[in-house]
Amino acid sequence: MYSSTILSYRRTDVLMVTPWFAPIVWDGTYNIDILNAQFHQRNVRVGLTVFAIKKYTVFLQRFIETAEKFFMVGHKVNYYVFTDRPNDIGNISLPEGRKVVILEVPSYKRWQEVSMRRMEMIRDYSQQRFIHEVDFLVCVDVDMRFSDEVGVEILGDVFGTLHPGFYAASRDRFTYERRKQSTAYIPPDEGDFYYAGGYFGGTVPEVYKLTNYCHNEMLTDKRNGIEAIWHDESYLNKYFLYHKPTKILSPEYLWDNGYAVPQFLKRRRFVAVPKNHNEIRNKRALNDSPKSRGKFHR
Repeated sequence: MYSSTILSYRRTDVLMVTPWFAPIVWDGTYNIDILNAQFHQRNVRVGLTVFAIKKYTVFLQRFIETAEKFFMVGHKVNYYVFTDRPNDIGNISLPEGRKVVILEVPSYKRWQEVSMRRMEMIRDYSQQRFIHEVDFLVCVDVDMRFSDEVGVEILGDVFGTLHPGFYAASRDRFTYERRKQSTAYIPPDEGDFYYAGGYFGGTVPEVYKLTNYCHNEMLTDKRNGIEAIWHDESYLNKYFLYHKPTKILSPEYLWDNGYAVPQFLKRRRFVAVPKNHNEIRNKRALNDSPKSRGKFHR
């Protein structure tokens, strides 16, 4: 489906294909009209999952408003909102074929626990509900806003997104889990890219496999008293090391405006919303000063 697109659209300033021949999606590397026609013909349905837990509900309205302008425009979309505060979310009226689905879930004391439990919840709902309602799942963070077009060019069997802080970094700078005791451990001489935990997806069966793997590995570590350095992101990177994504999204699809904008970054499609991390998380988080780093800075 995508081979002809890759052959027809090339850029010489960025890496377009991985060593295992998975396309890396950048502006100018695809024809959206051709892709839209193909996906419309298949009557594709897309699910977009976000977690609005505790005070993170404050980001939801802007998230959906900007998604309605830029995300999968013209296609059927279910916004799956996992929240412990369903009463904080009012009725959101959307056009035909697009709707908000509220999924009430427990709250957790630590934000790290919320982050880690996402994999379990997406896994469970993929098997129980999503498989019957949508064809693809896109799993992202809610403290973001869409600022440019994000369409069916991102969809594939299973995709990951290049972390905006490491897209140009050498492997030795990747913040993989380096403790051998952890199931998320990646040896220093292994690793292709560093993927962001806040943007992945694929077909529902493939997302189920990914989240099931990550959740089970987390449980093993928890039994051994270990918590991976970057929580669910660490396990995601381990999964993609040995289960290669069939498509990779460039940093256009996940950006923080706190970074200097490189010349080759033609579009910023999905960007972090500035915030005070400690206030939103309602407790002090170690090594997390909002003055010294943005959402993705380390």
